[in-house]
Amino acid sequence: MAAERGSPSLLALLLLLAGGGQRPGAADYCSWRGSGLSWEPRSRAVEQVHLRCTEGSLEWMYPARALRVVLEPNLSSARHTTVCIKPASDFQGASIYVERAGQLHLVASPQRDISRRAASFQYELLTNQGAAGPEFKKMALVEAMCRPCDNMELLMAICSSDFVVKGSIRNVSHDSENHMSQVDVSVQKVYRQKNRIFQQDEASGEWRGPIRTLLQCKVKKGGGDFLFTGNEHFGEAWLGCAPRFKDFMSIYRAARERGANPCEFQLD
Repeated sequence: MAAERGSPSLLALLLLLAGGGQRPGAADYCSWRGSGLSWEPRSRAVEQVHLRCTEGSLEWMYPARALRVVLEPNLSSARHTTVCIKPASDFQGASIYVERAGQLHLVASPQRDISRRAASFQYELLTNQGAAGPEFKKMALVEAMCRPCDNMELLMAICSSDFVVKGSIRNVSHDSENHMSQVDVSVQKVYRQKNRIFQQDEASGEWRGPIRTLLQCKVKKGGGDFLFTGNEHFGEAWLGCAPRFKDFMSIYRAARERGANPCEFQLD
């Protein structure tokens, strides 16, 4: 969708993903917070914001006209090809467009309620390059796949996932509005976690943590121990491979005997 730049009727966030490399005089801003009330009322200029991190946030109070956000990751060695955006639960007052080749493509539906006062979101940039290779990274870009992982995907998952934990399912809840399900896990062992999503309950001493997945996967509560793997996005754990623990151990031991395991895993 194309839109006239500077049109006073356009309340929009325009996102542009630029290549890496230092822009002269640029500051390393990860996040931005500003207000449309500070802009010149009669000006038709489009405010520009340059963000130079692979993740951060933006908050636009009292949206007015348009705000052009240029994402310029300060990592010249990496090629970022995917932008993930998570609007705040109270996102109000603007539409989000992605700018490609001078054209605007609508991402979030237009909001025309004049009582709305803030538009904010978090962002992450993902790359297809890395030590694990493009094929595994491709799998990471489509978190919470409903099909089971094959043996190679599982062996790669224990090497490259943001979290790897052994545990059982305490409860499964579904959020139809946001098309998500949440798996509450009772953790027996944390092999790895990027952040403290899985924590020890002070009262019971039990380790617990929530893992999200897609509603369409139709996750159900099952008995027994599982190996939960996946990646974190916006501070939340998203499910990747989750075999039964005994099945994983059989696969890993067989691969290790052949010398085909891509990394070492701590055996119980």
